[in-house]
Amino acid sequence: MAELASDGSNPDVGLLYDINGLAKAAPPWFDRVMEFVGEYGIVLAMVLVVLWCWWSVRRRGTLADSVSAVAGLVWAPLAAGIALLVNIPIRGFVERPRPFRDHQGLEVLVDGKTDFSFVSDHATLAMALGVGLFVAHRRFGLAAIALALAEGFARVYMGVHYPTDVIGGFALGTAVALLLAPVALALLTPLVSAVARSGRGARLVRSRRGDAARRHETVGIPEPRLGGPAAGTGQNDLAA
Repeated sequence: MAELASDGSNPDVGLLYDINGLAKAAPPWFDRVMEFVGEYGIVLAMVLVVLWCWWSVRRRGTLADSVSAVAGLVWAPLAAGIALLVNIPIRGFVERPRPFRDHQGLEVLVDGKTDFSFVSDHATLAMALGVGLFVAHRRFGLAAIALALAEGFARVYMGVHYPTDVIGGFALGTAVALLLAPVALALLTPLVSAVARSGRGARLVRSRRGDAARRHETVGIPEPRLGGPAAGTGQNDLAA
């Protein structure tokens, strides 16, 4: 398995050289930006998307919608963590070296990568977060999945992964986030619902603005009373 993608005629290697070749043609400052973006920036951006989604779902929709969405948001980072754990034995079994160890002439933007290459941890983490977020909220989830795709491109651009490392990471992250979602949400939804009914913890699920909007929608316009103003409390006042 260690010989996987070691042949220079392999399309995987050809695509690696094509994408990494962009780093050679780019100015040094742009490569430094890509180094930060590919190593830390996109993951940080995805965390911000998750927090933005959490802030949004607390303030809109019904209480049931908020509970369901927050449960999905809790599942997204859990799915990413589980996917990374699943990747540990996969990497040990495949034992594919980093591409710069077997191929000359690559522009490697990050030094010190000594672990195995397949599958990409960054791609796995990013796609598990993106798909997990898609389960909770489609619009924010699509934005996160787009960031995950950018992460995969950046890892190949940086010369630290083959394209198939990234594709494998996407597949692993998606599989964990989707296949385990029914069980995870069945466990997390009652827990989040209990938090929503609690005291201070309720604000993690539902904001005061969301509660006010929900009460306004529930109350609506009062129905007129039959019998006119003389009926009900009006008669009691006159009698008094």
